[in-house]
Amino acid sequence: MKKLNLLLLMLLVTAAASAQQLKPLTSGYAPVNGIKVYYEVYGKGQPIILLHGAFYTISMNWGQLIPELSKTRKVIAIEMQGHGHSPYSERKLDIVTLASDVEKVMDYLKIERADVAGYSMGGSVAYQFAVQSPKRLRKLVIISSTYKTKGWLPVVNGAFKNFNPEVFDNTPLKVGYDAVAPDKTNWRKFLKQMFAFSHVPFNVGDANISKIAAPVLIISGDNDGLDKIELMKTYQLLGGGVSADLSPMPKSQLAIVPSQGHVSLMMQTPTILSYLANFLK
Repeated sequence: MKKLNLLLLMLLVTAAASAQQLKPLTSGYAPVNGIKVYYEVYGKGQPIILLHGAFYTISMNWGQLIPELSKTRKVIAIEMQGHGHSPYSERKLDIVTLASDVEKVMDYLKIERADVAGYSMGGSVAYQFAVQSPKRLRKLVIISSTYKTKGWLPVVNGAFKNFNPEVFDNTPLKVGYDAVAPDKTNWRKFLKQMFAFSHVPFNVGDANISKIAAPVLIISGDNDGLDKIELMKTYQLLGGGVSADLSPMPKSQLAIVPSQGHVSLMMQTPTILSYLANFLK
């Protein structure tokens, strides 16, 4: 357990090092489903919505990508319930509700249709959004994430079982939270809520994934904790895994980035940007 905690802290430091101070064109709070969700808007053009990973803020997750994406796109970055600027709420966390929050933010900002990109927990929410709100989705980008609990390796699913809030004290995540949270005293309650959320299995459903009409780009590190057999099954549900020399090239894409873990993958800015540019154009 001590080795696992040490590894976690090292990863958190690495993640925090990628964060940048961003200056949005506009920012604010959208009243959605009984809570307030913080958002930031950058650039102009075709909208793309960014959904962060668990415990992250906008800048920590997307700080390296937003400056480049916003040169040609309208970037809307959201901080989900209890994360970053978004206030802590006793409302139960689940991906169905979080996906509904995304649609409500779109309503509030008068965005009819958008590309959606999600990392880790944000990717799971993005999958659910694609199923719940298909008419609001143009293209979907999933980075190191899955639509079901069993999409992760067992070691990943077991990682949070014995965690307690003290593990995250004196970490870059705590520093990031304190810097922007409207009420810093909710830190421990937020962590306990997130741990409880992580303990509940979820599954968007194979049948639902196979019905996603929008093109999907899946980006995964070769050693990012995802079960690659399950990942390939996901790609097949989306129409991939064929011989493109004998049949049409599928509209969805799968990219496996070599020598990358879950956190380090998100720091491969040039690689991710090149995949996004080719897929979203």
